[in-house]
Amino acid sequence: MKRLFKRTFFFSLSMAVLFSVCASTGAQTSRERSTKKARAAADQSAKAARVFEQIMGTREKSIPGDLLDRAEAVAVFPGVIKAGFIVGGRGGSGVISRRVAGGWGAPAFFDLAGGSIGLQIGASSTDFILLFMNEHAVESLLGDKFEIGAEGSAAAGPVGRSASASTDARLNAQILSYSRSKGAFAGLELKGVVIKPDNEDNLQVYGMTARDILTGANKIAMDKMPEGVRVFPLILSRYSRRR
Repeated sequence: MKRLFKRTFFFSLSMAVLFSVCASTGAQTSRERSTKKARAAADQSAKAARVFEQIMGTREKSIPGDLLDRAEAVAVFPGVIKAGFIVGGRGGSGVISRRVAGGWGAPAFFDLAGGSIGLQIGASSTDFILLFMNEHAVESLLGDKFEIGAEGSAAAGPVGRSASASTDARLNAQILSYSRSKGAFAGLELKGVVIKPDNEDNLQVYGMTARDILTGANKIAMDKMPEGVRVFPLILSRYSRRR
């Protein structure tokens, strides 16, 4: 009887120790994953902020201020890779901030992808900037995926301080798109490009989906954002801030 009791006791003790070790390891892994995501989010925001600041710093080739002031949200996808041989594709990730009272809201994380077929070979890296000009354009982003040129009216954005935004296409466009490749910045008409929320990252960083971040009633205040991601809305506020 005593032997049976001892065996049962030591088995229970061993299982308890094993469970404790597994739980500790799981918690540590979860913390490491969270830390890794936070660093990646900060890096993504910093890249997007750097691209936007570089483009706006070249005044004669930047986004016109009057258009930027009218935009409801701004997206930056830095370093989107386009590669292919006969069948090509492109993919990358970036951030989107929506305008809030006195500045810009927390950047939500999105992925960009698209494909093409034709005689092509090689690879290139391109920065994309998108201006979402009204609330409907922002709302269209928040489904499972949004295809530019299908659901949304998009046009190449004008460049430079003296650029005219008076054409009907630009006035009626829900999205104005730009690209920078090999140092050249210009308006670009995008078609067949799909943008979808990266809610794995959004939930990991904020505990919220892209929809809640961009349209929720309780917007994340600047001092409540993770410190690493603040750089993007701060840069946007430097160039456009409604009173």
